[in-house]
Amino acid sequence: MASLIDRMIRASKLDINLYEEVEADKSSMGQAITVVVISSVASGIGTIGILGIQGLIVGTISALIGWLVWAYLTYLIGTKLLPEPQTKADVGELLRTIGFSSAPGVLRIFGFIPLIGVIISFVASIWMLVAMIIAVRQALDYKSTWRAIGVCVIGFVIYLVIIAFIFSVLGLPAAFSG
Repeated sequence: MASLIDRMIRASKLDINLYEEVEADKSSMGQAITVVVISSVASGIGTIGILGIQGLIVGTISALIGWLVWAYLTYLIGTKLLPEPQTKADVGELLRTIGFSSAPGVLRIFGFIPLIGVIISFVASIWMLVAMIIAVRQALDYKSTWRAIGVCVIGFVIYLVIIAFIFSVLGLPAAFSG
């Protein structure tokens, strides 16, 4: 099994071969979960000055749940609504590839630094989005990057509606939703 740190670096470098590797490697699910947790905790630490320890705890838990929801939505949209002829995927493949696409999120740990922290967090978020598009394209065996972007955009809108609903029902502040 490849080293977690090596895979996180390769994922952050947007290495297409890494995303193909973890798509095929069913034993990498634990690593994918670890990447999501590390990225979530880094984000929580980066916002601890604003949201406190509750932000760290709720942020980490909601990121894990969000990852599960996001992967399932992506699976449904990508395989049922917008498949290409060669598209063959399962939810596990999307969980693994999307999990690794959150690797650049470790940089969000610097979010607590005045002014520059916001910039670092923003750049890390954009970087994660690009990695996610690559992850989705590879997991769904798309030839078209635009199709992968479409799946991510549609999924993101649905995801936001679901998260907003859940947070409103639970009475949690919007700051925890992402």
